[in-house]
Amino acid sequence: MRICSFLPSTTEILYELGLGDSVTGVTHECDYPPEAREKKRVIMSFIDPEMLSSREIDEVVSSNAEAGKSTYLIDRDALKEADPDIILTQELCEVCAVSGNEVMEAVEVLGKKPEIISLEPKTLGEILDTILIIGEATGTYEKAKDVTESLRKRIEKISSLLGDERDRPRVFCLEWLDPPYAAGHWVPEMVEMSGGECGLGRIGEPSFKVSWKEIVDFAPQMLFIMPCGYDIQKTLDEINILTSQEEWFSLPSTNRGEIYLLDANSYFSRPGPRAVNGLEIMAKTIHPELMKNYDPPPDSVLNLRNYMQFELFLG
Repeated sequence: MRICSFLPSTTEILYELGLGDSVTGVTHECDYPPEAREKKRVIMSFIDPEMLSSREIDEVVSSNAEAGKSTYLIDRDALKEADPDIILTQELCEVCAVSGNEVMEAVEVLGKKPEIISLEPKTLGEILDTILIIGEATGTYEKAKDVTESLRKRIEKISSLLGDERDRPRVFCLEWLDPPYAAGHWVPEMVEMSGGECGLGRIGEPSFKVSWKEIVDFAPQMLFIMPCGYDIQKTLDEINILTSQEEWFSLPSTNRGEIYLLDANSYFSRPGPRAVNGLEIMAKTIHPELMKNYDPPPDSVLNLRNYMQFELFLG
């Protein structure tokens, strides 16, 4: 069995199911687990996030979308060499993957019809369902059941600890820096399950552009900065986009020092197993007093005020 994964999240799922040896093609973004980086890349992006600002990336993506163009390229020669029996892809977000039509056109070079599985999870529960779908398609259903059961127990533990919590701070999850976007899909659900109030997010719905006035009107008591696909260092590189906004200083979260940078690329942007880690990280950040026995992974969350004070101290 030969499998091409057109998504970082499905690559993670395949390895979780013990199918790493069956993976013959991945995307340029498939970096976890580390051995996935050694696989043949069959999809590349026209965008180099290291060379463009948030505003420039948004302009390129928006322009391509209006023109009916993708920001991704399928390397047909590499795809032919990968020779997949199964292709895992999605239609959830045009920013995250190639379109279904592009996939159908590209597979014509194979001379056969691989099974194309399109996955569109919008909630944590649906993320678990995708693991089962992949397990069934790859003959690893029993392993998939074990994995999802373990993840489900961790989700239920958070729900049991925080589900009845009455102290629910207003939390705003910023999914893009410039222009600002409110995080969608499973992220608002994470906030609610973690004992927060996500008034600017819509559970199971796409992220959407917001104005700074809307953010100010919501008056978040906690601000989670989690640009899609960014790690903490990449976010720090562009943090001046936010701190230069006049409205920034009127937010309760700024005055309270409750501003956190999250490793979105690892734990929040991808609908894979590590999204449950993201839930645990968020719960620990919102209600540390109820999550005393949990320690977040290294470099997964950073309190911006503490970081800036430390940098000032260093001079």
